[in-house]
Amino acid sequence: MKRSLPRPSLWVVALATTLGMQINASMLDQTLAIVAPLLTRGLGIAPERIGNLSSLSSLGTVLFLLFGGPILARLGPVRMLQLGALIAVSGLMLAASGIWPLILCAAVMMGIGYGPSPPAGSRILAATAPPQHRTLIFSVKQAGAPVGGALAGLILAPIAAAWGWRVAVCVAAIVGIAAAVIINPVRRQLDEEKRREQSIGFATLFSLQAVVEPFAALGANRALLAVSSLAFSFAIVQGSLFSFSVTYLVTDRGLTLGNAAFAYACLQGSGAIARIFLGWLADRTGRPARNLAIQAMVAAGLVVAYGSLPTLPPLWLAALIAGTAGFSAASWNGIFMAEIARLSPPDRVAEATASSTLCAFLGYVTGPSLFSLLVTLSGRYQLAFCVVAAQLLCMALLQFTPMARAPAPRMQEPSAG
Repeated sequence: MKRSLPRPSLWVVALATTLGMQINASMLDQTLAIVAPLLTRGLGIAPERIGNLSSLSSLGTVLFLLFGGPILARLGPVRMLQLGALIAVSGLMLAASGIWPLILCAAVMMGIGYGPSPPAGSRILAATAPPQHRTLIFSVKQAGAPVGGALAGLILAPIAAAWGWRVAVCVAAIVGIAAAVIINPVRRQLDEEKRREQSIGFATLFSLQAVVEPFAALGANRALLAVSSLAFSFAIVQGSLFSFSVTYLVTDRGLTLGNAAFAYACLQGSGAIARIFLGWLADRTGRPARNLAIQAMVAAGLVVAYGSLPTLPPLWLAALIAGTAGFSAASWNGIFMAEIARLSPPDRVAEATASSTLCAFLGYVTGPSLFSLLVTLSGRYQLAFCVVAAQLLCMALLQFTPMARAPAPRMQEPSAG
């Protein structure tokens, strides 16, 4: 008689699902940034215009965070992750047209498709993660974002160089569809909290309350506001790094697309490792908010170093500096998400995550456009890197005291589900 294998714990299933979909969402979202040098050259537009696409993508995510809450509550987090993947895939197919106005619309669609990942993932993990390992588990899930970016660089850039950027876009779309199908069997296990009675009519989705409520929620909680403000500054830096790294290394530093994509993969990959390591460290020290402020100060210096690479740098140097910048500047997300979940009432985790993530994504909207403007006005990438690094340092110094005073996690907290 055969013994059946033991069923994995629910939190393991939840982590595998949210991590996989985070990787998928990030890979889809980073596709246009990876193929940007070929795309902009083919369309005859300035390379720094890729910043506009990144900002529009982040704007799409902001729109979902503002107005998508009722849909998430009605459908459940797993179904919403599936729907988001399909919306992003539709955006990629629209971008493959090669028509600039349609590519701008596609960027917004891809951002809307990415939007469910933070609140849906947080709802799933907050209900299943053991409290004593919550920061680490959230950080593992958030490590999926740079892993997805690294995979985009390692897989899509060679495809684009060999067969054109449209083929790379189509490959990314196929991966997105596959991911949405693969997670369907676990939907019943993880979608138990959906509210079938939730209205998703026009008046409910697009109400003034939906715009005001997130900011009111942040203003009512000083600890939440401090963490969210630093996330805004981190997002300006990370959005600029993710949007412009390949273009910067190719058009300004003289690397080939393949070598630039490898350095970009190092930036993303080190960010993935750092999210797990720093999440573990935050659990051990018991002061995740303070750790985050210190991390921001270190990141500011390393981003300036990345922007100061010499022309035609050896690949090892570009990869090393990119990796150190990614380790510090692209690894804050998991600690941020875990802190938001910890500081929020148990029945308001998804709403609080949406509010705080909205604040962060306003940084993603602002950063690439600001970076693009600075490059256009100065003709130099170095100035743009220095400015985005300086604002992160200033915010870290401003928020260090309130974040250092944030209450430590209570390890004896009972498991929520």
